[in-house]
Amino acid sequence: MRLIVAAAMAWSLLCAGCAAAQAPAARDGDLIFQTSRSAQSLAIQRATGSRYSHMGVIVHQGGKPYVFEAIGPTVYTPLARWIARGEGGHYVLKRLRTPLSAPQQAKLRAQAKALSGRPYDLTFEWSDSKLYCSEVAWKMYERALGIRIGELQRLGSFKLDDPAVKAKLRERYGARVPLAEPVISPVAMFESPLLTTVMSD
Repeated sequence: MRLIVAAAMAWSLLCAGCAAAQAPAARDGDLIFQTSRSAQSLAIQRATGSRYSHMGVIVHQGGKPYVFEAIGPTVYTPLARWIARGEGGHYVLKRLRTPLSAPQQAKLRAQAKALSGRPYDLTFEWSDSKLYCSEVAWKMYERALGIRIGELQRLGSFKLDDPAVKAKLRERYGARVPLAEPVISPVAMFESPLLTTVMSD
């Protein structure tokens, strides 16, 4: 009986350790990046030259960490579930070099609430009627705190001659690709000097 109890306790400790490894000590406002398994992930990677094709913003609810993201509608996804959904469970967690105050975090949470439920933007337009992942994160910071993480680019500045990218452009736009459309990419935010890496797994 003692052996069974000891084994159960050891298993419990092991599982707790695994859970801790899967759920980083994230703060509200942290940005988290992964390689998505979505149908458009390869095109995004090749167009932007980045491993990371999806991202979101950490927001706590009821004391638990969620990722506010655009994946269909803009929604709150439990952090552990979000991590598990990415390629190989790999993620990178980044944070502003200047720590956010509690009021600043509250403003970001309010922005997430204001943008919640918006449909996904398959054509990457710079409007609020539909939103894509990095657009959500960029607009949250810019509107709540006046902070612009990453530089906007024109759609035409990306690597659009790759076959996978060309196929997605034809699928989304036909013959009329809006090359002048402002776009914020995950990699532009990932590489921002305003951020520092907190954790990578």
